Amino acid sequence: MADKEFKKKISEALGNDVLRGALGRFGDAYSSAREKAYEGYDFPSIRENIVKVKSYAASHLDEMIEQFEKAATARGAKVYRAATGEDAKNYIKELAKRQGVKHIVKSKSMASEEILLNKALMAEGIDVQETDLGEWILQLAGQHPSHMVMPAIHMTKEEVADIFSGHLNRLSQPVITELVKTARNELRKKFLEADMGISGANMAIAETGTLMMVTNEGNARLTSTLPPVHVFLVGIEKLVPKFEDATHILQALPRSATAQQITSYVSMVTGPTPAYYADGTVKDKEFHIILMDNGRRKMYDDPKFKKTFQCIRCASCLNVCPAFQLVGGHVYGHIYTGGIGTILTNFFNSENDAKNPQNLCLQCGKCAEVCPGNLDIPEMILELRNRMGEKQGLPFTQKFALDVVSNRRLFHSLLRVASKAQKPLTKGQPVIRHLPLFLSGMTEKKSLPAVADVPFRDVFKTIKQDIKKPKGKVAFFGGCLIDFVYPKIGEGVINALNEKGYEVVFPEGQSCCGAPATYMGDRKNARKLAIMNIEALDAENADYVVSACPTCTHALKESFPELVHDDPALAARAAELSKKSSDFSKLISDLGGLTPGGDGIPLKITYHDSCHLKRKMGVYAEQRKLLKDTAGIQLIEMKEADRCCGFAGSYSIKFPELSEPILERKLANIEATGADVVAVDCPGCLMQIAGGLDKRNPNIKVVHTAELLWEKRKKTPKKSKK
Repeated sequence: MADKEFKKKISEALGNDVLRGALGRFGDAYSSAREKAYEGYDFPSIRENIVKVKSYAASHLDEMIEQFEKAATARGAKVYRAATGEDAKNYIKELAKRQGVKHIVKSKSMASEEILLNKALMAEGIDVQETDLGEWILQLAGQHPSHMVMPAIHMTKEEVADIFSGHLNRLSQPVITELVKTARNELRKKFLEADMGISGANMAIAETGTLMMVTNEGNARLTSTLPPVHVFLVGIEKLVPKFEDATHILQALPRSATAQQITSYVSMVTGPTPAYYADGTVKDKEFHIILMDNGRRKMYDDPKFKKTFQCIRCASCLNVCPAFQLVGGHVYGHIYTGGIGTILTNFFNSENDAKNPQNLCLQCGKCAEVCPGNLDIPEMILELRNRMGEKQGLPFTQKFALDVVSNRRLFHSLLRVASKAQKPLTKGQPVIRHLPLFLSGMTEKKSLPAVADVPFRDVFKTIKQDIKKPKGKVAFFGGCLIDFVYPKIGEGVINALNEKGYEVVFPEGQSCCGAPATYMGDRKNARKLAIMNIEALDAENADYVVSACPTCTHALKESFPELVHDDPALAARAAELSKKSSDFSKLISDLGGLTPGGDGIPLKITYHDSCHLKRKMGVYAEQRKLLKDTAGIQLIEMKEADRCCGFAGSYSIKFPELSEPILERKLANIEATGADVVAVDCPGCLMQIAGGLDKRNPNIKVVHTAELLWEKRKKTPKKSKK
């Protein structure tokens, strides 16, 4: 759980309208601009090439370093291998002292930010000047970057003008062209008086010893050419084998980072260039390259995190992250921000430094969808969360709740009690609109669903499946919400599968899929529930296992096998369960779909894509076809249909202040369609969106696809007499 200080930072960021506006405008424009920048290019193919290049370099790291050092040294460079950030700082400080350096100019370098290089050099009495526009603005403001590529993205032109006015003691107008002109005039003299230049690099090419910089300003070239001493500070993950390998990264880096087809400058430095001194003499400059580890090898040597070397530092994961778009980068607490930043902080700083930032991840998977390095950042963050849970334990209330959930009989008994005890709160309605006292905040912006009077496991026993010659047997995994909150979804699932000729069974021993435990970092209870459900579902004796909850389906297919991998017998059963498991819409589609039909009554619907269903399982066309094949339904696509609704399981409880604005954006997109109904395939999304609409626009209903198909086709399961 996030601590109070971290919560305070979030609250301050959310209360900063200027910050929200700046981040919001960029976030709104980025996705469409990125899509346009990639027009005519095969992104999956580019990504595949990047993965091939970067993974090869990482798996041959020592060979790449040796090759790079040999090539760079042959061309006049001095290469130093820094095991730690302190080693790198000491090398630069000693070099500066030896060369009598008094003034340093720097072009953008996240590696230097990582080790707080400026602070160390200024402590030695050296004047250090950032020359990247964004970095210079932040230097004047006394801030660190909030974004890896656009360090001052969180600031408006008005704020920059105020900073310039205070620094220059004269009024600066908030006009971008004028601000850039001011910066150019102020920084030009700094280049001319500098004794040393320090740069970062986007790539280090082992074949030739070349450093490559991809920039939009001319400062990097001036930094690397004018001063008589130049230092490149480069993380060892920036190595690529050959010159031609760099082309793949060049195709993706500007398009993913800033949605440009190409940046203004692509600079390649191979060996020292001549240095021109004030007295008119010319000689080769001192040219130094520091290859820095500082936790990178440890990260690569960890099987769960070795793929991080495929990251090209484009920061597209930040650009599409709903949480980052709300609070910006400074909330993350350290130099690297966003999803990938959380992972880097864990290895470059400490596990404790990543403890709070990892909580910001919604697990929506949007970052993995756009990552040119094909990194599954949410899964890596989940691994961090589980490791922290194992080492440090969970807060008492979380641990107690998860212990209860993992005890099937106790958990189900409590839910049955809750269905009776909630009566004063529901007042005959299927929702709870107000909670008393300190719980009132939970229902301030959305309603909560009531626990069903009769759980699906009891309803199931009354359903008569009139199938003369079943084609096969399907085991239905209900999950907590369908079983105890939305039993009608389960009835819709059975109706559809019966239509396809399949008998449905509902194993009594099934319980929670364990997702809450997994996402809170309680691997022990997650494993306990995985074993319970593997045994209950008995996949070996079913043709298919179906769920109508994408989170549950993901647990059946992906989480269970991983949780029991160390037990050969259970692992084999988990593999069988994984192979046979499918989400509702996908299974019905695979079985040939439903016969076109329906009541023909006009109904305008829009569809919200569940994060797990679309991005984890690639299911998004199947349910739309099922809906379109139903007479009377008019499907109207909403803007950002696949953007997270903000539920994310326990996230909406841990971070209601973040969940609520994410939900508000979703609700606005829904209302803009003019639809009567929102169709969803995730009970969690249903709970979140329906709760929000009940407060904001109760005329719009939210229905699960399975239930909606059942209602519109007028084919209700027959119930036997008790």
